[in-house]
Parts: sequence; C-alpha cells; structure tokens
Amino acid sequence: MKHIVKILTFLVAITAVWISLLQTAMIPQSHTWLLPLYLIVSLGCYGLLMVGVGLMQFPTCPQEAVLLQQDVIEAKQFLKHNGVDVGSD
Repeated sequence: MKHIVKILTFLVAITAVWISLLQTAMIPQSHTWLLPLYLIVSLGCYGLLMVGVGLMQFPTCPQEAVLLQQDVIEAKQFLKHNGVDVGSD
C-alpha cells in the first residue's frame, strides 16, 4: 500500500471521529473545535521526539571518519597544487 494512501486513510478516519464528536454532545463543543489544533501540536511533538531519538541513536563510524579525514587532506593537497587557496589547516 502506498504511503500516501495510508496518510489519507488516517486523515479521513480522524476527520470522521472529529465530525462525530461535533455531532454528539459527548465532549463540550468548545473543546471539540480545538481537537485539530491538539492533533497538529501532538504530531509536531512526536516528530521532534523521533528526530531526537534518531540523533541519540546515530551510529558512530570511527573507520569511516579516518577515511574521510584522509580524503579531505588529499583534496586540500590537490587544490593547493592547482593554485586554489583552501584556508588554514
């Protein structure tokens, strides 16, 4: 199933629940009108949480860092050889 179909299904379900809450008197209407705002804020908080968790669990690759530093040194030497100022070391 495509991702957009999942998102649209979720939005339709949330909209149906919201409309049914507006039609019934289970929750006061003043609170019901704020539910979409609460949903947006909750999704934003969830997104920030997932980014934070992803950053905390980001893997470190010491071997790749050494190789990257070697590539940077090699590129600086190449550019200096061709007359390009690459700044200080």
